[in-house]
Amino acid sequence: MRSIYTTLTLTFLLFFSCQNIPEKGSPEHIADVTGAIDDDYLRKASNDSEDWITYGQTYSEDRYSTLDQIKKDNLDQLDLAWAIELGVVRGFESTPIVVDGIMFITGPWSVVYAIDARKGEIIWQFNPEVDRSYAEKACCDVVNRGVALYKGDVFFGALDGRLISLDAASGTVNWEVMTVPTDRTYTITGAPRIVKGNVIIGNGGAEYDARGFVTAYNSQTGEQVWRFYTVPGNPAEEQPNADLAEAAKTWTGEWWKMGGGGTVWDAIVYDPELNLVYIGVGNGSPWDRNERSPE
Repeated sequence: MRSIYTTLTLTFLLFFSCQNIPEKGSPEHIADVTGAIDDDYLRKASNDSEDWITYGQTYSEDRYSTLDQIKKDNLDQLDLAWAIELGVVRGFESTPIVVDGIMFITGPWSVVYAIDARKGEIIWQFNPEVDRSYAEKACCDVVNRGVALYKGDVFFGALDGRLISLDAASGTVNWEVMTVPTDRTYTITGAPRIVKGNVIIGNGGAEYDARGFVTAYNSQTGEQVWRFYTVPGNPAEEQPNADLAEAAKTWTGEWWKMGGGGTVWDAIVYDPELNLVYIGVGNGSPWDRNERSPE
């Protein structure tokens, strides 16, 4: 009797345990797998070859996958598994972020999609409803390069300059903040990066009248933590730091009237060992050096 009782007990416990495992693609499942993405998970992203949890695959952004299921000698065996019609014909430049079969991408006009990659079905989509007038402010179409995941939330930049946080399981808004001045020609097409609980975002617009900068926002509240300008402002005014004050001495025109350019439209990389953020900047503004700095 004891052995039978033990068997029944173990069977019951196994059955009970299975009932608590959320179905893949359910809100509970999405909350679990995205909620696990924290600072330590991001630092060790290279250890998880099956997922792509951050832009560039790891903090080093080498975009290298160790998966070997698809090889040169079996390419002819590949076939279409599924396709989704998203109802748009403009460009997609998003890097898909994938965690346990759940894919997050962005499309034209900064629309965000959560997709069940096992089934090829859209779980939810979020449209930030960017005013269509912003199309003329974007140098290179109304594209977007992707999202960031952190502790159960999805972060992305909208073309009109907003940084928005969504609940990863439902696609509902947690918070949104305007990251750029609205009286100049700024846009966002790049993907945000996560560093120590901060969401770092840049912007575009160096082709017009923008002054480049990157900003870090608290991932939970959306409050600004810091901002770094890439080019100096009006030399008659106090600069944010000594380096920009020295940089202002090397320019001789009235560049600040056209912003100065140097926008950080996507290239942002974090080195966790040195605790440094590296950024790449765009062109100076105005384009003509003789106008920007004639001497």
